Amino acid sequence: MKNKKMILVVAIIVILGLGSIFIPKFFKKQNKVKSADVKIGVLQFVTHPALDEIYSGIKEGLADEGYSDAKINFYNAQADQSKVTTMASQLVDQKNDVLIGIATPTAQGLANATSDVPVIMGAVSDPVGAKLVKNVKKPEGNVTGVSDKFPVAKEIDLIKEMTPNVKKIGILYSSSEDNSKSQVADFKKVASEQGYEVSEYAVSSTNDITTTVNVALSKVDALYVPVDNTIASAFPTVIELSNAAKIPVFPSVDTMVEQGGLAAVTINQHDLGVATGKMAAQVLKGKKVSELPVEFYDTTKPVINETAAKTLGITIPESVAKAAKAAE
Repeated sequence: MKNKKMILVVAIIVILGLGSIFIPKFFKKQNKVKSADVKIGVLQFVTHPALDEIYSGIKEGLADEGYSDAKINFYNAQADQSKVTTMASQLVDQKNDVLIGIATPTAQGLANATSDVPVIMGAVSDPVGAKLVKNVKKPEGNVTGVSDKFPVAKEIDLIKEMTPNVKKIGILYSSSEDNSKSQVADFKKVASEQGYEVSEYAVSSTNDITTTVNVALSKVDALYVPVDNTIASAFPTVIELSNAAKIPVFPSVDTMVEQGGLAAVTINQHDLGVATGKMAAQVLKGKKVSELPVEFYDTTKPVINETAAKTLGITIPESVAKAAKAAE
């Protein structure tokens, strides 16, 4: 009898041991198959380092949530609005399970193309102003996502500390981007309240940038560039012209500082993309859009380009240098 009980105990132990090995593998395999069957449509507005970093982050965020082997149908409109419309329709026709728009124009294009498929927006500074959502806390339609609303007051404080002699600031932006217009209004309001003379310099396309920048540089002490896809795609031209005129440029994203901007209080674009990918994953796992409030990604840090400072003959204040170092 004792032997039978002993055999039974050993058998149970063996079964439990084998189960602990094979059952997780079974479920992992099942989840992997499920993930492989998922289709995700991603529409990026244009190629430039900031948006490229967001897309990289999106893939990482999806992988972190178990969707590393999901099929991603990726399109890039290359700043062509007609392509945004066409590509958005194509992504809807492909029956993707979720759609992701990188930048305001593409999120708008996807939202216009479908009212049924969930749309996750990435890097949209003003989702309400862009008419993508009415209620950021509880989206009513099929759109939610991650906003990169820019910390205007912090940027103006940085401009004041880095370049105390600046009195006139020009804002360079694209008139065709709703995302930029709201940032311009915010910046102009806060900067004017702090005593700056602010002028707007809008371009309709990259073809206007050289002429517009040259006009601005003859009238201002510094340039501010919001999160603007048109300007970002031609940012090296902006830097070349401004360096020649010895005028500092304060952009809004870290990649544009790396390209030659003097300094900025920035939101890490890759991390923003990770947050966007994770939100898309929540939808894939069954969450409804109405259950996912718009996330305002507001983790910021000061970033400085020391080479640009030397080129412009600007001494970096010790307090700014320490803050940037601490944020690394």
